[in-house]
Amino acid sequence: MEINGVPIEDTFAEAFSMHMNRTIITAYTEEWARITATEATGFGTSVIMAPAEAGIEYIMLPDETPDGRPGVRVVFAVGSKKALEPQLLARLGQCVLTSPTASAFDDTPNPQDQYEIGKKVAMFGDGFQTKKGPIDGRVLWLIPRMSGTCVMENMFGRVKGVAGGNIIYCCEDVESGMNSGMAAVKAIEGVEGAYTPFPGGLVGSGSKPSSKYKVLFASTNEKFCPTLRALVPNTHIPKGSEFVQEIVINGLTEASVAEAMKVAIEEVCKHPGITKMTAGNYGGKLGEYQIQLHDLFK
Repeated sequence: MEINGVPIEDTFAEAFSMHMNRTIITAYTEEWARITATEATGFGTSVIMAPAEAGIEYIMLPDETPDGRPGVRVVFAVGSKKALEPQLLARLGQCVLTSPTASAFDDTPNPQDQYEIGKKVAMFGDGFQTKKGPIDGRVLWLIPRMSGTCVMENMFGRVKGVAGGNIIYCCEDVESGMNSGMAAVKAIEGVEGAYTPFPGGLVGSGSKPSSKYKVLFASTNEKFCPTLRALVPNTHIPKGSEFVQEIVINGLTEASVAEAMKVAIEEVCKHPGITKMTAGNYGGKLGEYQIQLHDLFK
């Protein structure tokens, strides 16, 4: 199978379950909402060492948000159910409450659990906070601060989502890899329920779930390292490829992850210098989801 002359390997991306929350962050301008969202999702790349896998899903117009202001929809994902509440409390309390004009509202579809984050963050008001609602079905806390009132919804939800969807592709050089990757991440922002947790959506250090060192449970994926091509007998790097790019995609559902993978592949293959498209998996040993690349285009 090929797309615009790029061979698509007959393989699958191996994904797994994580516990997720989706939140809407609003502010007085779109730029400031995005800045706030970037802070709130910071250090949210991989739970190999980061406390969460977090990222921006979608930029929202004022008529799409609860308070009629520009907004950004973000997703926070953690490996264990008990870890989600403290992550929400820390990220919303330290990155939204502290951001001038910013507010936060839950947007988790069909939540399996809910956490009373708003009430806890509102304690910063030191007794001057007020509870309002329900307003359009939302109970809200109004928290006084120097830059004006922060509006924080009381309950934030949890749903079990899918993480680890991915594409890996080989490129002729840095420019072809980075240009195609950034375009693909931009395209993924248009997919409902999907997001990319790594820096700018791109993964420069794809890993395998093992290591020669006992203190590590993940290490570099040497089969995809161009500089090791001559040293690794079963390298996956074709001739003429000097750069490899991975895009990891998480989502609220398996369908949203699959759609984002399809969109990303189509976008990458529009660009020159792409030599091969594949995906990362470990024979089904890592996760319960196997998203077949060829099936995306049936």
